[in-house]
Amino acid sequence: MLTRKIKLWDINAHITCRLCSGYLIDATTVTECLHTFCRSCLVKYLEENNTCPTCRIVIHQSHPLQYIGHDRTMQDIVYKLVPGLQEAEMRKQREFYHKLGMEVPGDIKGETCSAKQHLDSHRNGETKADDSSNKDASEDKQEEDSDYHRSDEQVSICLECNSSKLRGLKRKWIRCSAQATVLHLKKFIAKKLNLSSFNELDILCNEEILGKDHTLKFVVVTRWRFKKAPLLLHYRPKMDLL
Repeated sequence: MLTRKIKLWDINAHITCRLCSGYLIDATTVTECLHTFCRSCLVKYLEENNTCPTCRIVIHQSHPLQYIGHDRTMQDIVYKLVPGLQEAEMRKQREFYHKLGMEVPGDIKGETCSAKQHLDSHRNGETKADDSSNKDASEDKQEEDSDYHRSDEQVSICLECNSSKLRGLKRKWIRCSAQATVLHLKKFIAKKLNLSSFNELDILCNEEILGKDHTLKFVVVTRWRFKKAPLLLHYRPKMDLL
């Protein structure tokens, strides 16, 4: 079967960030127009702007950061198309944590190991695996699935209620994966308070409503960077329910 070879240069415009002109890292998409940028570039840009850097559409008048989300599919595509990019990015992140004298988060360690194994298999021309290797891979996958993200970077959180219409949690101190999202917290609180729907809740940090797709790592970096743990979050009924 004939295959058409496409040069990376021909698709660079679709996998690079308009703000830094580099390949997308931690790809983040604007929900209003679906334009994608590096997360750090976009967050920095939205600190002083509320429009999309590409099409200039207004994302939100006052809270544009609530209308952006991590685009895992796009990031996977970029890493697969650009040789060595993922490995280089993981190395930079490890060096960053070592420079600060901090322990490297488990999710970075895991991604680095996975990327290295993937590259080694291709360099050695390994295209097929025997039955025993498939069995080992299956066992590893089961072990990984049962880990419940305990090897991820962890975030300590204090969940406080700031509304008289809802009761406080019996256990307001929790510790969970930095990859968990605000939506996960909404579901957790709704379950503990026996609410009919998690959509009835708003979660706030520094009196600002958080977008449901924000990861806890993103919240810590953008709203709690220079403050001590735990991350203090408040929950309340949605404004339209008050």
